Amino acid sequence: MFNSIQGIVSGKNSEALFLLTGGLEWEVTMPATDMERASSGGEFRAFTWLYHRDDQMRLFGFADETRRNTFLELLKVEGIGPKGALKIMGGIGQEELERALESGDLARLEAVPGLGKKTAQKMLLALKGKLVHAAEVSPSVSPYGDLIEALAEMGYDRRIAAQAIARAEKELPSGLSQPEKEKLLFKNAIVYLSGA
Repeated sequence: MFNSIQGIVSGKNSEALFLLTGGLEWEVTMPATDMERASSGGEFRAFTWLYHRDDQMRLFGFADETRRNTFLELLKVEGIGPKGALKIMGGIGQEELERALESGDLARLEAVPGLGKKTAQKMLLALKGKLVHAAEVSPSVSPYGDLIEALAEMGYDRRIAAQAIARAEKELPSGLSQPEKEKLLFKNAIVYLSGA
């Protein structure tokens, strides 16, 4: 619906940033760490997600697509809602969160304000290998970013999926059309990932 809103920062409070666009002021709920990147009176682009329930509608915003993706992944963890996800993201930086999840650092996750041991354990189980910088899977880095994303949605770690695609690409026969290449890459990457 809304991918992003770009406008002039007209104000902020502890929970939200206010963006002025053509006479319309948007209230965008954001993690504190993302709001720090916006300066009053300056231009800012917020990558958005609309939360809609029968009793309320709220627009959430993030400094970049990686942050929005992190928020959406956190919402998939049992027991974490939008408010909890914002609190977690405001209490730990993106790279530090990724490192803690990849290394299984439960103690670091538990140190995040408002994050208990059980929820931290659920996060480790649900998100290990899922939070990878967008640059690592973007089409500019790999022309097969869509294939990597499809493998990630099947439950494979993005980094390992990217490695499997790269390995499969080296073994492609010449003279294939793009659709044939992608079909063969996907098939061979699954074979490598399954250990066959």
